[in-house]
Amino acid sequence: MGMFAQNGAGQADLFGAPLLPGLSWSDDFLTAREERALIERIEETSLTPFRYQQWTGKRLTRSYGWSYDFETGTFAPTDPIPQWLLPVRARAARYAGLAPEEIVQALLIRYDPGAGIGWHRDRPVFRHVIGISLGEPAAMRFRRKKRDRFERISAPLTPRAIYHLDGEARNDWEHSIAEMEAARWSITFRTLR
Repeated sequence: MGMFAQNGAGQADLFGAPLLPGLSWSDDFLTAREERALIERIEETSLTPFRYQQWTGKRLTRSYGWSYDFETGTFAPTDPIPQWLLPVRARAARYAGLAPEEIVQALLIRYDPGAGIGWHRDRPVFRHVIGISLGEPAAMRFRRKKRDRFERISAPLTPRAIYHLDGEARNDWEHSIAEMEAARWSITFRTLR
């Protein structure tokens, strides 16, 4: 999926070159049992439709730690990351080479059929972006403008996989997820700059 073949370390390569500097991912970060338990927990939270200005998205979300309101442009503290997410946060931090306390924001998302995420970069206030993919597989697509065209790369998000964006992948490339045909969930953790 994408321009290069994936190797076992979660970095894609062609003659040893990384797929995208600052992007890493690994399959089977969670067991199938852990995945089911996390999906159940996400379903028990008060997810609300994503709103961007006057537009309502097809995905449902819930932020913890910090919240960004896309209608007002307000960034503010919100409810703390719940206890049930703290062990997952600790494992995600370990994967990214961070201390768990550095991760101050968690975003839960449910993608119903027809939902995706358009091209974007995460808000500049955040630095590290660590995502865990649950449910259906998806492709995380990357693009950046190069003169009069877009350079494009794609990375697979298999169920129970984790990815980490930092550096060039985080700052220089936009990313998106195509519309889903079946339900998918994700947990995104972020650090502040």
